[in-house]
Amino acid sequence: MRIPLILLLITVIICPAIDIYIWSAIRRIDGRPDTRLWARRCQTAVSVVAYLLLVVGYLLPRTEGSAGLLAAKMWLLFSFATVYMSKAVFVLIDLIGGLPRLFGASRWKPVSWVAAALAVALFGGMWYGALVNRFRTDIKSIEVGVANLPKSFDGFRVVQISDLHVGTFGSDTSFVARMVDEINALHPDMIVFTGDIVNRNSAELPPHVAPLSRLSAPKGVYAILGNHDYGDYYEWESPEAKNRNMDDLYRLFDRMGWTLLLNSTAIIRHGADSLALIGVENIGDPPFPTYGSLEEAYPQGVDGTAKILLSHNPAHWGDDISDGKVDNDIGLTLSGHTHAMQIELLGLSPAVFRYPTWGGLYSDGLGRNLYVNIGAGTVGMPMRLGATPEITLLTLHPSPPVRASTDS
Repeated sequence: MRIPLILLLITVIICPAIDIYIWSAIRRIDGRPDTRLWARRCQTAVSVVAYLLLVVGYLLPRTEGSAGLLAAKMWLLFSFATVYMSKAVFVLIDLIGGLPRLFGASRWKPVSWVAAALAVALFGGMWYGALVNRFRTDIKSIEVGVANLPKSFDGFRVVQISDLHVGTFGSDTSFVARMVDEINALHPDMIVFTGDIVNRNSAELPPHVAPLSRLSAPKGVYAILGNHDYGDYYEWESPEAKNRNMDDLYRLFDRMGWTLLLNSTAIIRHGADSLALIGVENIGDPPFPTYGSLEEAYPQGVDGTAKILLSHNPAHWGDDISDGKVDNDIGLTLSGHTHAMQIELLGLSPAVFRYPTWGGLYSDGLGRNLYVNIGAGTVGMPMRLGATPEITLLTLHPSPPVRASTDS
């Protein structure tokens, strides 16, 4: 049974239970009977519309059809989610107000008002995240050490962006164009993109080629692919069609003037000194496929050269780079992928339950650093509740060489 169908069945069980609880809660409303009648009618109307959105959204194709159909599916299911996530918050908090009844006391009535207020706040917050916050940007300035970095690279400025998922924007290039202007205004020495430029196929990218081609830095613009860039989320009529899609994507990167690192390394030179910029194809934890090879990208291995690794999924750093894995001396890894699950409040994100390194700067204490950019686009839900689209300005500084594990 497909996972979306399982989720649909769970929804069909839980959401009616939520509605039944809210109907019973309406009976507790003080005041005239017509007030309760009005509340019941509103509750019924909202529920019916939400269920219609769910059914239509579920029936629309996910791995075939146009980008417009996929966007419609996302918005329909998101609209349903805003209603029932808000209702669920009300129910969970309102249940607390009923705890005194277990001991023969009266309900805590103020708790119901708090529950209603928080439900409304969540509903409004989700729509703010969809209509406003996902079009804002957050420029984060980070000072980071890189093992073996030559002194001439001290203060070298790298802008990292990630996870644009341009298909979600359709042909509207206004956000991407504004983001390009903000990046160029930072005057970086180099720009890197750490994967997921599209949602499903290369046909999403052409409207955005013109603004993205305006990205400019003296040492160039470099990119890698993410799990969404391989066409694995689209229903192709043949393997040949999927291969043509990839060829088209490579040509679009060329048109933008970006250097695509496919298990390869670019040597960044500054005077007589150099820095190795290593780019691996996607290396993922299940269910994400692995296409990358660090050994192929940099066969020299441990050689004392200053290295920056571009690897889309931060799980690669946790599995193969960090914590005393002495077959590499990579000082800095740059990743994306997590989006902070597009939810971040007060520095907290549910992404931590999937990825211990979900956003920001991490170190293994042995000289290997990781920075995870939480991305600029959206996938799944067209919303960023917190987790504002990120532009990262990394200023590099020399740090001591990577140390071997004490267990080695």
